[in-house]
Amino acid sequence: MTQTALSDMQVAHQLADAAGAVILPYFRSSDLGAENKLSEGFDPVTVADRAAEETMRALLAELRPRDGILGEEFPAKAGTSGRTWVLDPIDGTRGFISGTPTWGVLIALSEDAGPILGVIDQPYTAERFSGSAALADMAAVAEMTGPMGRKDLKTRATQDLSQATLFTTFPEVGSAAERAGFERVAQQVKLTRYGMDCYAYALLAAGQIDLVIEAGLNAYDIQAPIAVIEAAGGLVTDWQGGPVHAGGRALAAATPELHAAAIQLLNWQD
Repeated sequence: MTQTALSDMQVAHQLADAAGAVILPYFRSSDLGAENKLSEGFDPVTVADRAAEETMRALLAELRPRDGILGEEFPAKAGTSGRTWVLDPIDGTRGFISGTPTWGVLIALSEDAGPILGVIDQPYTAERFSGSAALADMAAVAEMTGPMGRKDLKTRATQDLSQATLFTTFPEVGSAAERAGFERVAQQVKLTRYGMDCYAYALLAAGQIDLVIEAGLNAYDIQAPIAVIEAAGGLVTDWQGGPVHAGGRALAAATPELHAAAIQLLNWQD
């Protein structure tokens, strides 16, 4: 198969392969340094983040030169096709520099209405979660591959908040009001856990957990998870039930019933 005949998902897999090959030599290395991108607070970036995004951009220049690129570490590149590759070379850099295997490479292909395919890749554990609706050059995809082989992705059937497992990355979630909304949901669920970055979204798509609630996201944080979770049968919206592919407050749910219950609590007015 020639490069020009590659499907969009095949291109996404090539991007993930290339990024992982660049990143892994840096993971848990004793001399890995991190720069802080913020004047206040801590938002780290490493040479691995930048090298992986540069590698993916170079590959897209070869395989999809007409498409735009939106990445975390470098300026956006305009395209002429109406489509944009949305890249987060290491989602969860705080975890990466701490040695936890909960970071991932996020790759999405997006049109105006949002992402049409997504990949969440964890190179260290060799797990890859892929999702899309049926596209012109490929059938619908909702699958994971890893050490235990290939498996279809399917969200859990949980409908009652009292039986749900909820994840978020940071205990503080966001502003005081956002934290209060999150706490209202957390008080109703069976189990709340923290600190998983994009891996939490992958676990939701794989049917291991039920809810992810976050705030302050960028487009490159959420577009790949949207595509993967929706392909697996779940929902991803903002806290009002609208589109969230541009970033902001995200609610991912395994079922419509959990989604509706969480939205009501997130927006509760005393």
